Amino acid sequence: MTVLYEDNHIIAVNKTCNEIVQGDKTGDTPLSEMVKAYIKDKYNKPGEVFLGVTHRLDRPTSGVVLFARTSKALTRLNEMFKEKSVSPKDGLSVKRSVSEAVCQSGPEARLENWLTRNEQLNKSFIAKPGAKDAKQAILYYKTLVKGDHYTLLEVNLETGRHHQIRCQLAAIGCPIKGDLKYGAKRSNPDGGICLHARKIEFIHPVSKQEICITAPVPEDSLWQQLITPLQLSPQGREENPEI
Repeated sequence: MTVLYEDNHIIAVNKTCNEIVQGDKTGDTPLSEMVKAYIKDKYNKPGEVFLGVTHRLDRPTSGVVLFARTSKALTRLNEMFKEKSVSPKDGLSVKRSVSEAVCQSGPEARLENWLTRNEQLNKSFIAKPGAKDAKQAILYYKTLVKGDHYTLLEVNLETGRHHQIRCQLAAIGCPIKGDLKYGAKRSNPDGGICLHARKIEFIHPVSKQEICITAPVPEDSLWQQLITPLQLSPQGREENPEI
């Protein structure tokens, strides 16, 4: 577990694709319990440690997860997420380059769909506008790097629907690498998918200061190969070498 930011009211960690944010039927130790143990040990906390879950990432994804350390912070962060004043600024996603003709390059492209969720399959589907139980889903994406076999995209969410990025990009012929559920041909060795919640920006729920937290991408060779051109780019990316 890698801690990205912490103070008296909040803590953010860089989730790996093998971790779950909250407990589920698998019985695996969730990230929330790992963070509680970290706080208890570091600060010699007696008794039960308070930790509030403010949002979640799908298990096979990686990136920034924000927790509240106090009830005051939890209440305010929950309201901020509801009002969309906490911004998952951008995510990084790796697609097969065979889909480049469909995934536009250059300026940001906008995707708007209506999604329905199948609870039994734990999967979302594209639906007709206005269909029963369908919810509007909007995101923006742009191509950052085109490799020989894969393309790195930056994705910004306007809405936060179940499996939204995975479903919408798959619908235009750009399934995320390793995402068998949404059309990828092969799984990744670690069982995850190449979708990373890179950055989150918000006003601190207590201090009211601007907070920006960035999570380094996974250390595997493909991620590192694709981000290297960004690190060396003269277009002002050097200040964020962990993009």
